[in-house]
Amino acid sequence: MSRSAVKFSLLCLLFSLLCRHSSQLVNPSRAKQISSKPRAFVYEGFLTDEECDHLISLAISELKRSAVADNLSGKSTLSDVRTSSGMFISKAKDDIVLGIEQKIAAWTFLPKENGEDIQVLRYEHGQKYDPHYDFFTDQVNIARGGHRIATVLMYLSDVDKGGETIFPEAEESERHSHSKDDVSECARRGIAVKPRRGDALLFFNLHPNAAPDHSSLHGGCPVIEGEKWSATKWIHVTSFDKILSSHANCTDSNPSCERWASLGECTKNPEYMLGTSDLPGYCRRSCNVC
Repeated sequence: MSRSAVKFSLLCLLFSLLCRHSSQLVNPSRAKQISSKPRAFVYEGFLTDEECDHLISLAISELKRSAVADNLSGKSTLSDVRTSSGMFISKAKDDIVLGIEQKIAAWTFLPKENGEDIQVLRYEHGQKYDPHYDFFTDQVNIARGGHRIATVLMYLSDVDKGGETIFPEAEESERHSHSKDDVSECARRGIAVKPRRGDALLFFNLHPNAAPDHSSLHGGCPVIEGEKWSATKWIHVTSFDKILSSHANCTDSNPSCERWASLGECTKNPEYMLGTSDLPGYCRRSCNVC
């Protein structure tokens, strides 16, 4: 065999291996568009059973009451709008978490560094999340990575009844026929996605011109029967890991910073932990932003 033929054979083998790896990472044929406004897609079987169980096992002992971002200050506050419990899993915590993050980046075509830590949530009977936007209205949260351009919501469990993700202002895709026969009363307005273990929902919070898309209003219906586990990855316009200020010192000002960071406070309380473009935070070293 000639040298050129050998090179060609090796290139073909390499291409085959790359394609095989890519097909294991993401399979576009398993994703379907469910809405055109907002742009929303469901990927059936995005996570394996092992991945679902692993995320739950990492979260179950660290859960605490979920909070929301205040519209003016950007601080995390408790609210009856959101009654779940949750926690954050740090990026690349282990090989399984890293693999999930790589799949999200491959499916969305958005860099891993633009994403926040994965938030795992548990909704028990009657718990819900009222309709809300994932883009920000305060300058504190926008300072780090800009708006959240996209949300990936992964379902870690089936739910016997209720718990649907709803888009009250959405417009159905022409290719998607939405049945309302098998959903709760809460989910009969707009478009609803039933939580099915392993499936993932991707929707965009911004228009292609980066303006906030108000049709991305969404919520989580109350769980009526069973329990709902989910994992959320919010993805920003630019890097979420960038340094927020030009101050040379990279320190923690509180001995509890490392523990707080492990509990997800870098994401939930960015003004204190990370700071803003004008004032550095108190736990910058533990939050890996400098």
